[in-house]
Amino acid sequence: MRVGALQVDFRIPGSQSLKAKRKVVSSLKDRIRSRFPVAVAEVGHQELWGRGMIGVAAVGEEGGLVERALDETVRLIESDVRVMIVDVVRDSY
Repeated sequence: MRVGALQVDFRIPGSQSLKAKRKVVSSLKDRIRSRFPVAVAEVGHQELWGRGMIGVAAVGEEGGLVERALDETVRLIESDVRVMIVDVVRDSY
């Protein structure tokens, strides 16, 4: 069994309120969940309207499948014009 985890820290340049920020974060989490077999949660910066942080976890029998799911997740976040990635922390177990 392989377990992979991501922590993605990002900015939301167009956000002017917590409501606007939460709309972006919620949309991003929903898009990730619908496309990849991973678990997603907001894990930081909950009260900062210009920042977001999500955690992503994937579990699988083969490490290659887990790594591919996490790679694709990062690409999806990078392609979202509403956010700018500040940092990505990745762990595998």
